[in-house]
This record gives sequence, C-alpha cells and structure tokens, in this order.
Amino acid sequence: QGEITKDAVYIDAERRFEELEKETKKLHEESKKYFQAINGMLTHQIEFSKAVAEIYKPISGRMSDPDSFHDEGNQAGIAACEEYEGIVKELQETLKPELEMIETRVIKPADQLLEIIKAVRKMALKRDHKQLDYDRHRAALKKLEDKKDKTLKDEKAMYRAEADVEQATQDYNYFNDLLKDELPKLFKLERQFIQPLFQSFYYMQLNVFYTLHERMQNIDIGYFDLTLDIEAAYEKKRGDVQAQAEAISMVKFKTAGGRKPGQGSKYATKALEAKSERRPTLTDGTDTPPPPYSPTPGAGALTSPPGSATSWGSVAKSKGAAPPPPKPKPSRLSGVPAAKTATALYDYEAQAEGDLSFITGDVIELVTWTENVNEWWIGKVRGKQGQFPGRQIHTRWNVWIAS
Repeated sequence: QGEITKDAVYIDAERRFEELEKETKKLHEESKKYFQAINGMLTHQIEFSKAVAEIYKPISGRMSDPDSFHDEGNQAGIAACEEYEGIVKELQETLKPELEMIETRVIKPADQLLEIIKAVRKMALKRDHKQLDYDRHRAALKKLEDKKDKTLKDEKAMYRAEADVEQATQDYNYFNDLLKDELPKLFKLERQFIQPLFQSFYYMQLNVFYTLHERMQNIDIGYFDLTLDIEAAYEKKRGDVQAQAEAISMVKFKTAGGRKPGQGSKYATKALEAKSERRPTLTDGTDTPPPPYSPTPGAGALTSPPGSATSWGSVAKSKGAAPPPPKPKPSRLSGVPAAKTATALYDYEAQAEGDLSFITGDVIELVTWTENVNEWWIGKVRGKQGQFPGRQIHTRWNVWIAS
C-alpha cells in the first residue's frame, strides 16, 4: 500500500457537511410526521364522534318489541356527539393555515435543501475516487523510481506513470479545491436558511398546541360531566341498567351433573363418525351376518355340537348322574327390586377415564340416573361400571339408550 493523501481542511469540512446532512434529513422527516399526525388526529376525532353517535342510535326490533316504534335512542348523546364533531371540524379549519404553513415553510424548503445536499454528496464521492486514483498512480511511480536496475521497458513504464500521476493530480486538485472553497459558503448559508427552518417549525408547533389546548378547554357540552373521573361519569350515566339486566332470568345459566365444564366438548368430534350405524363384525374381520335361526331341524338347520350342553345332558342321563341344581328365581320373584336397565342400539366407545364402553345390544344396568336426559348416567355392563351421556346427547351422536 502506498501513501494515503490527507487534507485536514477538507476533512473538517466533510465532518460539518455530514452533520448538516443528518440534521436536514431529521428536520424533513419530523416535520412531515408532525403534519400528518395533527391531520390524522383531527380526522380520527371526527370519525370517533360519528361511531359513538351510531352506538347511541336505537336498534330496531319491531318484530319482537312493539314499543320499538317509539324512538328510544339516546338523543342527548347523539346531539352531544354532533356538537363535538362540529367543534373538531371548526378546529380543523382553524389549524389548516398553520399546517399548510408547515408544509410550505418547512417541509418543501427541506426537500430543496436535500436535493442540494444530494448533489454535493455526488461531488464528494467523485473527489474520493480521484483521490484513490491519485494515490494509486503515485505509488506505482514510486515503485518504478525505487527500482535499481531499470530496463528499457521500465523506463517506458515510468514515463507513462509520470503522465498518469500528472493527470490524476489535476483531477484530484480540481474536485478537492472546489469542495474546500464552496463548502464553507454552504455552511454560511446554513446559519441564514437552515436554522430559521428549525425555529419556524418550533414556533408553529407551539401555535398548534396552544390552539388545540384552548379549544378543548373551552368545550362546554352539557351531556359530558368533565368534573368527574371517567369511571364515575360512566357509572352515573349507566344508572341501574346493570341491575335491570341481572334481574332478567334468561341471562342466568345453570348446569347440573357431575361432568366438569368443557369435558363434553371433545365428544363433538364424534358427531361425523357416528352418523351411520355400525354393523357387528365376526372375529375373522368379515361382516357376514350369522345364518337365520330355524325352530325345526332340517336342511341347513343348526345342530348341537358334540360338546354342547345338550349332548352333556344326554350323557348324564344315560349314566344316572344327578340332575343339575335348579336355576335361581328371577329377582322380581325373590323380593329384590328389579334393576333398571337400558338397551344400547348402537356402539359407544369411552372417550375419557371413567366412561363406560358398550356395543350394540348390550343391556346396561343403571346404577345412577336422573329425570334429566341431558346429564350423565352411571351404569354397569359385563362387570364394568362407568358413566355415559344421557338420551339427548346420544341422540345427537346417533347412540340411543332405550329404557
């Protein structure tokens, strides 16, 4: 690497120019944001007032409430919203010249200054490129000059290098001297042009804030009680509406049953799966139904296999064995109350711990049940006890419990 050219005067001018560029961009961005924010705030206030007025307007319900023919809307609130909307529109018209002044006296001049800064930045970039060429050619010439045994080729190369250094020096000095001469003039104009922009923007903001504060403080709309806090004013306007609403019985919801809230929601996923009846399947996986029952023996009729109970009974008689003990009496004859049962017409698979699974045709012994079919009942089947949904829920899932 060769020697890098440094000009202290230009370095100082470049530092001041960067500060000028940074401040101008900031002024342009902040003034534009401020202009848009004030306009947006006033427009939003008008739209907000219109939205509240729409809330205050009556909602028609003539089909269910004959009294809705009478206008029961909040007329006072609607009038207050319209009055506030008029105040904001008037304030918007009052501030319009001030905001337009920000546009003409701050934003547009800052735009023009940024264009000038852009042109100066291009000139400074060219100056940096010329400095790189100047330093590169000087380093090449110095390398040839330091060479001890120069050939004819080296002499020709050194001649060309001297010419390149001379041209590079002229180009570099032109841009460097131009910027060193004119940047101070731009800095002098900064005190006369840029600083007044900041001052104008400052006083314009003060004027806008003062106007906003004065108009808002002088608002006198009787519907709004500005002496109270927001919550206190809300409670005052609301009155006993909450008590009236709580007195309506249909707003009270009561649920019964041992099922936890939200526990039955997972059964909704079974709604589509149980739309069609499930047919019983054989152990080999086929769905062929069994042959029909025939009361008389004949071709294709079912006969008792050798190991069945009928063959065992005939063998026992032939051997003189004692007959089996008599069957116990039905519960309805033994004095024990008969258990309430239900027959399942469809399969049901347990969905949570403690639920009872059953298949089509199972007779379920009811342990606990209620008159409300929307609750969960408890039953037993095949030695297992668990809970299962009531009749209406099962109807929704195509599972029916017949008493």
